[in-house]
Amino acid sequence: MKIVFLHGLGQTAKDWNAVMEQISCADADCPELFSLGGKAVTYSTIFSQLENRYADTTEPFVLCGLSLGAILALDYAIQHGNQVSSLILIGVQYRVPTLLIDFQNILFRCMPHKAFATMGISKSDMIKLSHSMRSLDFSSKLNKVNCPVTIVCGEKDHANIKASKELNALMPRWPLHIIPSAGHEINKCAPEAIVSILNHTNH
Repeated sequence: MKIVFLHGLGQTAKDWNAVMEQISCADADCPELFSLGGKAVTYSTIFSQLENRYADTTEPFVLCGLSLGAILALDYAIQHGNQVSSLILIGVQYRVPTLLIDFQNILFRCMPHKAFATMGISKSDMIKLSHSMRSLDFSSKLNKVNCPVTIVCGEKDHANIKASKELNALMPRWPLHIIPSAGHEINKCAPEAIVSILNHTNH
């Protein structure tokens, strides 16, 4: 079965390497999200390019995303549920908090341009992308997800653990896994936890 990995804001596809090295799936895809948006790197352009990328996929696939990737994955399952066999949401916000986005953008504006060199995205595009996510709210659309879903969050991911628990309360049939001692970037700090969940999902 195909597995699609979607990385987070501030990450690149390479941040899934530790997970991909441990899974026994021959068919895995991990797009560079910030290359998908073209000249206008916004949430909607990245999502549209994801739709184009998998438009001809005939077999349902597992969609595993972290942070920004988890938001995209949730949105994709809402709009294209027939294409998704299962969903793994890591450090997800189902309703993007405007204050958090605005604070994040203040931090981005204060960071030097060279700090974005390893992220595959420029400073101005990062600010533009982050701003384009301010109004995202999937609260009223969660019931459109008809595949199995697993919510995952690091014990030390203080920015997202509340939202993960709220999502689990809203959708109690979606199990929540809190990864002990892990932070936000679970694909880097605890890849074996994701591998274990994927192995369980595929059996």
